[in-house]
Amino acid sequence: MSKIYNVGIIGAGVSGVVTALQLAKHNIDSVLFEQEKSVVNGPPFCHLHAGGNLYPDISIEQCKLLMKQSIEMARLFPESIDERPTFISVPKTEKYEIAQLTERLDALVSYYKSLIEEDDANAILGKPEAYYKVYSQSDLADLAKQPTVSVPKSADQWMINTLQLIDYSKLKTPVILVQEYGWNLFRLGAQAQLALEKSTYCDLKMQTNVRSIKDVRHENLDYNWEIHTKDQVFKVRYLVNSSGFKTGDFDASLRIKADRLIEFKAAYVSKWQPITGLIPELIFHGERGTPRGMVQLTPYRDHYYQIHAMTNAITLFEKGLVKSDAEIKPEFDKAITQKLKHGWETNEVNERTEKAIASVTHFLPAFESATVGGPPLFGAQQIPGDDPSLRVGEVSFPCKTYARSEIVKASSALTVANQIIHQIQDLGIMSNLGKKGDENALLESVSKVEIDALARQFTLQRGYPEALSQLLIPRKH
Repeated sequence: MSKIYNVGIIGAGVSGVVTALQLAKHNIDSVLFEQEKSVVNGPPFCHLHAGGNLYPDISIEQCKLLMKQSIEMARLFPESIDERPTFISVPKTEKYEIAQLTERLDALVSYYKSLIEEDDANAILGKPEAYYKVYSQSDLADLAKQPTVSVPKSADQWMINTLQLIDYSKLKTPVILVQEYGWNLFRLGAQAQLALEKSTYCDLKMQTNVRSIKDVRHENLDYNWEIHTKDQVFKVRYLVNSSGFKTGDFDASLRIKADRLIEFKAAYVSKWQPITGLIPELIFHGERGTPRGMVQLTPYRDHYYQIHAMTNAITLFEKGLVKSDAEIKPEFDKAITQKLKHGWETNEVNERTEKAIASVTHFLPAFESATVGGPPLFGAQQIPGDDPSLRVGEVSFPCKTYARSEIVKASSALTVANQIIHQIQDLGIMSNLGKKGDENALLESVSKVEIDALARQFTLQRGYPEALSQLLIPRKH
């Protein structure tokens, strides 16, 4: 091909699509490669980490960054945000103390206030004073006597519905309800793909596998990299490696060395009986990797629920975390590679989903009647460095005109995209970009009807129930 692109992006996961959208916002052309039929096929996410309350062990600095980044991403993709709260609790068997959680929540409220002072549009989590509410033992006893509400309108109503189902005698008190919302990956992917297809600045190459990359920086050409697919060569001035857990493959081919981890995880889809009122996402904290690892139940429409349980028998895998150093490319074992390439065996889907259901049943006895609702949501991700507890990753620049996206949580994608744009500007590849608004006109041009239709298509295409493409509570327009 004779055309020279300013930017080539490998991988149309969350980071890849957001980078392409931000480039288009600044009138920077790109070519984006995705080997699947649709975008955002990576590890599952279901939760907007607006405060990092699923992670009691991470620092307050990481929590604040997750909140800031989550708000930024929610402003870009409002149709993917499920405005329901999250119930946070600590079982009596676990080491965590409620006081530690509430101290951190107080710090987050102060930080959230400062974000709103900077920009009123950051108030997407409601009023700061309502960001979280604490419920004592006596509060729980009183609320448990109240009738359920079909669609809760207040924190107390969400808690009333929850108390009809959980065995709170197993939990330390107080318990907490916090405004960390749901985040729908199918809807985010649909909005991003529709926007990119409308863009005149992004050449989206679906079902296109990048076979190799050639470094031509020293050949005095008008471009720096050649991206080779099956039958074409694409010339680009700047290269973005956002290929997730395969990032190391391209690094290795370019003789770029870096320490990293790769991790395989899965969440499970269950179907349960109709209940009398909507419930929040439910979190029962426990130490990751132990038999009592955190249990997370995420509600969807039509009585579908997604389950994470952070044990090696359920969400984590015995050989699912692979370490490497700068000299060794990390690789999964045969069983995990089989899942990534060809999917799951039915017996393992049933076995792990049933274990996931049992982990929830320990706290919600009635959940024993839940059944397998579909195939697992699964995928692998890279974690930069050697700390598996890291929740915030960003971007690195291993050499000139090359960026490696290293997000751990989807909320970091916009931060990464903006850092890449600054680098492109600093290198003089594009200059005088001009100041743009905070939102992206391409994304705003996509209608809810379009998002509904394509998100539904994504679930069916990938073998999941259509209900997973919908918000639990439809947004008000």
